Amino acid sequence: MNRKRVLVVGGTGYLGQHALQGFSAIKEHTQLDLAFTHFSNPPPQALLDAFPHLLAFNVDLRTGHGFQAISDSFGQPDVVVNCAALSVPRACEVDPPTAMSVNVPSSLVKWLSSFEANGTLLIHLSTDQDCDHSGILSVYEGVKSFYKEEDEALPVNVYGKSKIAAEKFISENCSNFAILRSSIIFGPQTISPVPKSLPIQWMDGVLSKGITVDFFHDEFRCPVYVKDVVSTILALSEKWISEGKKMRLLLNVGGPDRVSRVQMAEMVADLRGYNKSFIKSVSASSVDRGVKSPADISMDITKLVQTLGISPISFRDGVRLTLASETKQ
Repeated sequence: MNRKRVLVVGGTGYLGQHALQGFSAIKEHTQLDLAFTHFSNPPPQALLDAFPHLLAFNVDLRTGHGFQAISDSFGQPDVVVNCAALSVPRACEVDPPTAMSVNVPSSLVKWLSSFEANGTLLIHLSTDQDCDHSGILSVYEGVKSFYKEEDEALPVNVYGKSKIAAEKFISENCSNFAILRSSIIFGPQTISPVPKSLPIQWMDGVLSKGITVDFFHDEFRCPVYVKDVVSTILALSEKWISEGKKMRLLLNVGGPDRVSRVQMAEMVADLRGYNKSFIKSVSASSVDRGVKSPADISMDITKLVQTLGISPISFRDGVRLTLASETKQ
């Protein structure tokens, strides 16, 4: 079997690093060559030290500068996983043109069109995987519970609008793709720690200090454990590599539990044995975050389970694994 090439775009971010770790773990028995793109120059040394077999390419998604170097030294990828995004909602509100130029992967899709038709599967993450613990993104309006993929997308902020524009662009210009929608992705810290605060680690940190903190009781999400997102990416990649059948998929990739911010904090307190009196329950409307946030973007993940046979672990189990990983560090 010929070796297959996998490119992770945005490989230095939170999900990107976890995806590289996942592909590296299956690299030998699936005969993979791995590469990733980064915008920061140079890429983190810790990441290069952990995975010396990786090829790193500096790429600017706004202009497409750097893609030609990949063509020249790596070739046409069999799978491209796009984890790159301008993912700070407030920054998107302030600068919508930049948000659109980064989050709508026009330069990436244009580059892929230069290769043999249908030879590459594009897996696009339509998520807030690199958001801070506020998790403000949604492509959904947030006026009901357990949204299905076919429900109308009515984003309430620029970031969400840029992600919907990206989905539309991909569906109109690609013939072989899988778009993964998520809300809050949580889990262990990455090999090269990301600068943004991670949701569970942040809650653990403030509650451990005995600081009273406001948590919203009326914003609901379906947080998903990062390794379940990676399992989804790997399953789609292996399906394409083994079967060679084109796909046009849109999948919700959330956890099985619909929880509020208060419930998230209470779970951390339960597992750590912290005093819950430091968790102050407040309404989301009481805080001005400078950007609109939908109230309920919980997800129906039936299609994910039926299509790939993946059942994400419970929020409690994910938090337990996350806290255990912090203890080991």
